[in-house]
Amino acid sequence: MDDGQYERAIRGLTQLWAWTVPALFFVLALLGLAMRLNQAGAINADPDLFYAIMTLHGLGMAGTGFVAGLAAVTYLLSRYVRVNLAIMWTTYCLTVVGVIGLIVACLIGRFGPGWYLLYPLPFFANGVWPDWAAGLAILSLIVLGVGWLLGQIELLRALLAKYGLTNALAWQYLMKHSADRVEIPPIVLISAAACLVPGILTTIDGAVLLMLYLFKWFSPALTFDPLLTKNMVFLWGHTLVNITMYLGLAIVYELLPKYSGKPWKTNAVVALSWNTVMVLVLLAFFHHLYMDFAQPNSLQYVGQAASYLSAVPATVVTVFGVISQVYGSRMQWRFVPLCFYLGIIGWVIGGLAAVVDSTITVNFAFHNTLWVPAHFHTYFLVGYFLMLWGFLYEFSGSARENLAKAALSLVVVGGYGFLLMFYLGGAFGVPRRYAVYDSIPLASLAASGERIALTAAAFVIVLIIGLLLTFAIIYGGLAGKLLPSKASSPAN
Repeated sequence: MDDGQYERAIRGLTQLWAWTVPALFFVLALLGLAMRLNQAGAINADPDLFYAIMTLHGLGMAGTGFVAGLAAVTYLLSRYVRVNLAIMWTTYCLTVVGVIGLIVACLIGRFGPGWYLLYPLPFFANGVWPDWAAGLAILSLIVLGVGWLLGQIELLRALLAKYGLTNALAWQYLMKHSADRVEIPPIVLISAAACLVPGILTTIDGAVLLMLYLFKWFSPALTFDPLLTKNMVFLWGHTLVNITMYLGLAIVYELLPKYSGKPWKTNAVVALSWNTVMVLVLLAFFHHLYMDFAQPNSLQYVGQAASYLSAVPATVVTVFGVISQVYGSRMQWRFVPLCFYLGIIGWVIGGLAAVVDSTITVNFAFHNTLWVPAHFHTYFLVGYFLMLWGFLYEFSGSARENLAKAALSLVVVGGYGFLLMFYLGGAFGVPRRYAVYDSIPLASLAASGERIALTAAAFVIVLIIGLLLTFAIIYGGLAGKLLPSKASSPAN
């Protein structure tokens, strides 16, 4: 197909993602509200339903964020490379099939071991969920993993076909300057180094883990080393969450210059920073295993060091880059750059909270408290997803600036109010993963947990109103693109 046909085709696929992602996110957000209302005592869900919702919410949000970022970056990279659209359509279809399977397994089958799926929890339900629910969940995750792996491999193939491995990773910027150096935009570097290379490696790790789980489901007599499988879970899951954030940053690097009017180029510092991230992001997951005392101490120290070091290069070059984009640019603070700027702030705040939690001595106190969901909800909810909403607004072509900014205000106020309750709960020692708090033996702590959960739910309602307005504006823009213009109407 020619360039025009290809552009229309990939835009059509991206439109489908743009319709799908906000709807899925909204449903998952409602599930999150239900959990906080249950913890507050405002509703009374059965514990098996609560943990099934918790499992679906966690898996769904992590997966939705990742695949939405992959779709957005694929669309933006179409300015530079061509991908095989049949493979990308396969990624979309497999994602839909996998999501439907997870919904059935969790909400109907009550599959609820938590989104980590730590072995042997999926297989020892003691009658809480049927065997078929565990099997369906595992098969659904395999379908999702295959779809995502295909998409990542195809996108990396397209980048390597045009630029080659060393150029795509921007190694040419680390060598002596030459007149024939291949210039690449930052989105190519970030996508290849920080997202696709570690993403493919760790998705393969996840596929191996899920195949082991599938064998276990077929043959219950099989047993595995729980510590080995836990390492595999977090190598995949932790890295997936991190590269999702980097997909959001790739969007910002590519689109913010449109509003600032200033180029954002790759240089040696940017190249070195993101190549460092490529290595360290594969090692930071060890901070999830501090409480596993059988783990060699050396790996625990590697986890803390990698957690600290991986946060520095990407943060420093991105923050200074955003500041340089804004400073002296006379940029108009429209909805899209506001989303990007606020998203960077949320990412930094959540990242700092994560670094605090990854400190071994602090982790002993915060490991099983609400501080943990506080930090990853921060860099997702008011970090990455704000960047994604900015992209979707830009993509939709909407021009409802005043209404969009009002909606963004509600999202920010509701989001940070909701997150503050998590942080306060963590500071007070309120445990995470409790369906209700009245089982906590310390009455004052149980009461604090319920009050915090109820306040959080109130802020979530504000957040949801803002999201409804935001999605209505995005959908309005997308619908406008589907309608024939007056100039092309047969009546004219």
